[in-house]
Amino acid sequence: MRILFTCYPERTHFLLMAPLAWALRTAGHDVRVACQPKLAGAVTQAGLTAVPVGSDRDLWQVAGRLNGAGARLAPGLAEPYDAAERAPGDITLDWLRDAYRVRVEAAHKMTNAPLAGALTEYARHWKPDLVVWEPLTFAGAIAAEATGAAHARMLIGADVYGIARQHFLRLSAQRPGGDADDPLGAWLAGYARKNGGEFSESLVTGQFSIDLLPPSLQVHAPGLDYRSLRFTPYGGPAVVPRWLWEPPQRPRVALTLGLTVSDHGLPYPVDVQDVLDSVADLDIELVATVSDAARQRLARVPDNARLVPYVPMQALLPTCSAVIHHAGVGTLTTAAFYGVPQLALPWDVDQPLLSARLAAHGAGLTTHATRATGESVRAGVLRLLEDAAFPRRARDLRDELLDVPHANAVARELTERVAAARG
Repeated sequence: MRILFTCYPERTHFLLMAPLAWALRTAGHDVRVACQPKLAGAVTQAGLTAVPVGSDRDLWQVAGRLNGAGARLAPGLAEPYDAAERAPGDITLDWLRDAYRVRVEAAHKMTNAPLAGALTEYARHWKPDLVVWEPLTFAGAIAAEATGAAHARMLIGADVYGIARQHFLRLSAQRPGGDADDPLGAWLAGYARKNGGEFSESLVTGQFSIDLLPPSLQVHAPGLDYRSLRFTPYGGPAVVPRWLWEPPQRPRVALTLGLTVSDHGLPYPVDVQDVLDSVADLDIELVATVSDAARQRLARVPDNARLVPYVPMQALLPTCSAVIHHAGVGTLTTAAFYGVPQLALPWDVDQPLLSARLAAHGAGLTTHATRATGESVRAGVLRLLEDAAFPRRARDLRDELLDVPHANAVARELTERVAAARG
């Protein structure tokens, strides 16, 4: 089969998709990744075939992030996808509609408009059997339906997108005579008509969805079709340093605040100096991934800390007794894969929601980045190291994750499903 992947031009999003693309490729299928030109390097570094389409444009060019500790998406750009964190009674149709209108104009058009036409043109040329797209890349669904291909959303975390959409449909149905004002649907319908089709909800939420999270952490929209996929740790090209060859002489704690802020030269959501100072007297080895630029701004580095610009998490985390992180999906799920207790410091999109579920499971603790201090981080680390319940529940989460079908099994299922649908 011919299988086309496409995603938002963010390296961390692609890294979550790469292992499934590998599995399909090694199963003998022709796999390609269509992306904005600037992401092509990350695709080819992963050993996959890139197809640059459209032009380079993304949300960072219009939104940026707020400076200082507790940085987050610019106001309004998390809406309506924060509906998953709101009580149903607090969600109104007018709020959803207004939030969708802002989101479409300020974000979705920005990243999909330069991609949709060229992606559809390429799909007509190559004729894929299956298109796999992540939730922000509606252009993948548009190209699939324009060419008759099956298509699936590959989630990059909690399905906050499907939940927001289900609330919108539920509240629209309750309006007398229905409510035709649907900013997201109207925008996607324009693309569908341009390509000889009609709008359907599959343009928003796919024909089915693939979820990388452990079942206990999954957040789904009622009524949608989901398929679980075991997470495979992958962070891009990496070298294992020699100091990781030897086991640590005291409890090792990792501190990582993600690739996204480093890739875009942004400030960290918490005060790194405050965190370093707060644990300086603990009998631990702190390994902190800190960009060179951020390190230059530090006034001091304690003796028990090792600062590195990057280290592969799949090499570091198995040696750790705990990890402090920003609650990005890749880091959170890699820690779950290795059964490491986690202190999550979330700051935007679905991070607070996933961190709350992690804490409820008992595999970690969470404090929002806007409230995190050196003192609170120190207290959290000590709890993770001293309370045996956290490593036990972290191992339970790991066992749950390993019970999920791996990429090779899911690759086989996907191709069988597409073949059956085509008769």
